[in-house]
Amino acid sequence: MTFHAVSVARRGAGNKRGIHHNPCPWQIRACPRTPHFKSSRMLATAAALKKLLLAKSVRTGSFTLASGKQSDLYIDCRVTALDPFGANLIGDLGWHAVRSKIHSEHLKIDAIGGMTLGADPISLAIGMTSAAKHPAEALQVFTVRKEPKGHGAGKQIEGNFKAGDNVIVVDDVITTGGSTLKAIDAIERDGGKVAFCLVLVDREEGGRQAIEARGIHVLPLFTRSTLLGE
Repeated sequence: MTFHAVSVARRGAGNKRGIHHNPCPWQIRACPRTPHFKSSRMLATAAALKKLLLAKSVRTGSFTLASGKQSDLYIDCRVTALDPFGANLIGDLGWHAVRSKIHSEHLKIDAIGGMTLGADPISLAIGMTSAAKHPAEALQVFTVRKEPKGHGAGKQIEGNFKAGDNVIVVDDVITTGGSTLKAIDAIERDGGKVAFCLVLVDREEGGRQAIEARGIHVLPLFTRSTLLGE
């Protein structure tokens, strides 16, 4: 997701696809929308990733987003996701959250991916962690072009994806949900089935609701509230 900064003030800190009223059955009861990690290792990983996001990806001030909307918050998750330490943390935390949901809901997932560029390092980090930690459950990785190629086979989806695959769609940040929905459209058009959506940060500006209106549950690792402590 692309944001265009105008100025920087400071760096800151149940439907048809089975969406449940308790969307995170593997969390502690009365949990928030974001994963409530119970183990000390996952809590430490989440804290380390939050610290890195705040240091490298989050700015507050006055900004114009790619949609033209004004905002007081700018989040560039690519800086964290393309950091080798950030990628390791995202892979560890993301795979834990994804695998917990897969097991709790008895899902069959073949691959993970989303709209380039924001989803690419997140999808690859989680795919690599899945292969390293649980090779029998490893997720293949793909990427969705913003537009189909204008030459060759004219593909919009590249990588390890085929018709009939059950997939997790990924985004780095959701605001209105537009880029995520565009990726979902491309996946479904090419015969894929989207099981759910994983997002690194939900800005809590209506994007999750727009995606879930399509019957696709959104699993954020962080929201604006949990990231900023609001």
